[in-house]
Amino acid sequence: MGAFRGRTAILSLTDIREDRFLISKSAGIEPHQLRDDERHLPEIHALLAQALATRPSLDEPSIVSRHMSRAYVEASPCFQECVSPYGIVNIMQYFLMHTSTRLAGLGISRHERQGIITEREIELGGLLLPHLRRAVTISNVLDAVTVERERMAETLDALRCGVVLTNDRGAILHANRSAEEMLRNGGPVEAIRGVLRAKTPAAAKELGTAIMLAARGGARIGKAGLAVRLTELDERLVFAHVLPLTGSDLRTRLQPPAVAAVFIGAAQDAQDAADIVAAAYGLTRTETQVLASLLAGHTLAEIAINLRIAVSTAKTHLDNIFLKTGVCRQAELIRLAIQAVPPPGR
Repeated sequence: MGAFRGRTAILSLTDIREDRFLISKSAGIEPHQLRDDERHLPEIHALLAQALATRPSLDEPSIVSRHMSRAYVEASPCFQECVSPYGIVNIMQYFLMHTSTRLAGLGISRHERQGIITEREIELGGLLLPHLRRAVTISNVLDAVTVERERMAETLDALRCGVVLTNDRGAILHANRSAEEMLRNGGPVEAIRGVLRAKTPAAAKELGTAIMLAARGGARIGKAGLAVRLTELDERLVFAHVLPLTGSDLRTRLQPPAVAAVFIGAAQDAQDAADIVAAAYGLTRTETQVLASLLAGHTLAEIAINLRIAVSTAKTHLDNIFLKTGVCRQAELIRLAIQAVPPPGR
């Protein structure tokens, strides 16, 4: 927090439907303040949803001094009860993950003695985004805060996606039931003398590099391994996601020699399928929303209404998705995204 010259910081994953914290790691915040924050989560979620709707990119933070009016701050129960009494004059919120049910973010506040957020802090936060986003996204799947070592196998076997824990050489230390089935029945990965390998040369190289970088320390991995495509262009779409474990509590709970958790498979619903395609093909936030809506069965006209944009703008976003993914029809695009979702039991 010192690098940001902040008063408080909180890394959180919240349930939008239930308005509750799933994960919250904070500095400078007392337990009773966290309880107060959770009580105001309905207002916080509504405020952040509005901020997300106006952000051109998920990488752009929402900053109180730049994006909220004084009138709103003075009328807000949350600000008046949880922020102003502690001398906090500015808050910067980075968005790490946003789905229909979950919201993850990094919030940093400044005390009146420290002044408002500057470009320096914005740039510094941007450098942390790939690392924080990776950890929060995969923790959302694994629910890592509840995993105990003695229940590791049971917990991992309950996941639909394949999960492989590897050491610094890529040697398989543990594979859950789905991963074992992939390895046994000709899936997109294989075990060569006990080492995890992707079958396609490009994927094997990318996956090996991500595991190697994970072994050197989580901060080194950057965007490597965030969405490694394991299949050829004409095959079923399957991705791997590499989570560095070095220096983490998760590593201690699972397998001390493990340096990486490799998640193989795809999303659990249409929104997650859209998110995974977005990561692989570099879709913008709005393009991802358009894709998710298409997968949910909406027409372009309905999507335009829901996103509060013109039909022509929705069509432009769709054209951009076509260009990035290499398809030219909605049916092909939907098939591409749906292929990312494995059938039940896979």
